[in-house]
Amino acid sequence: MPLTAADVDRFELSRPRLEALAYRLLGSAEEAEDLVQETFLRWQAADVDRVEVPEAWLTKVLTNLCLNQLTSARARRETYVGRWLPEPLLAGDPMLGPAETAEQRESVSYAVLTLLERLSPHERAVYVLREAFDFPHREIAEVLDITEAASQQTFHRAKEHVASGRARSQIDQAEAQRIVQEFLAAATSGRTDELVRLLTKDAIAIGDGGGKVPARTKPFEGAVAVATFVWGMFRPAEAKRAIVGGAPAIYTWAANGEPAVVAVVHGRVVAIMCLEVTAEGITACRTQANPDKLARATEQWAAADHGEPLITM
Repeated sequence: MPLTAADVDRFELSRPRLEALAYRLLGSAEEAEDLVQETFLRWQAADVDRVEVPEAWLTKVLTNLCLNQLTSARARRETYVGRWLPEPLLAGDPMLGPAETAEQRESVSYAVLTLLERLSPHERAVYVLREAFDFPHREIAEVLDITEAASQQTFHRAKEHVASGRARSQIDQAEAQRIVQEFLAAATSGRTDELVRLLTKDAIAIGDGGGKVPARTKPFEGAVAVATFVWGMFRPAEAKRAIVGGAPAIYTWAANGEPAVVAVVHGRVVAIMCLEVTAEGITACRTQANPDKLARATEQWAAADHGEPLITM
């Protein structure tokens, strides 16, 4: 039976929540959109009059599609060129989803999305459903076809894994932005000693170029190594301009709820450096430069009131 207008509207009302869920599960906006659309096709083919709780039905279908995608993604990432990092989303992107609680904001941070890559697909699903969407374990068990006790145990294990990678004390947004401003000023002036001061001793720098933009496979480790790398990144050079198609304009912004540095060339976002800022200093610089993972950011950037760049390289 064809869907009625009311059935379509019911799905469309759920779409933003489904996209936010899929993005957290996959770390990819493009894949999230594709699987939400696949969920709609399943909804279209179903006997929706017999679906008692549409929200639960849609969540179950989407989550299981994402679990299949995560399983196949692990195999694909073994052949991925360089380091794989999630697709960052700029502030204001509706796919970031709910942000009313600290847990919801934390669950979509770039640092946590990176940590979620360490979890098994089922651990990731339980963690996201519980932490980001506040699903009770009874409902998670129904979505994943497991027992309530198994859901609780899986969540406890997943949360421990994530917490072990986020051991440092967090910092308020205003202070984080101040540190980022100092970081950018030091990076663009070549004051590596000042960069070292702003970084933690065990800071890391990781980049994802997807084989399309040069990015080192092995992370830079330690404040001195990261400071030297960052200074090199922000030093103007014709070779870099040739790679990205012009002189990048540099802005401070926010991505996934965390401070970020955005590089833009002729309206196109060419790199987003997500900074993990803690009370101890900047502990990680994760740069997404794979153009395939910046298309949505470019769309969002075009619609944003971003003002003038801090510098042009």
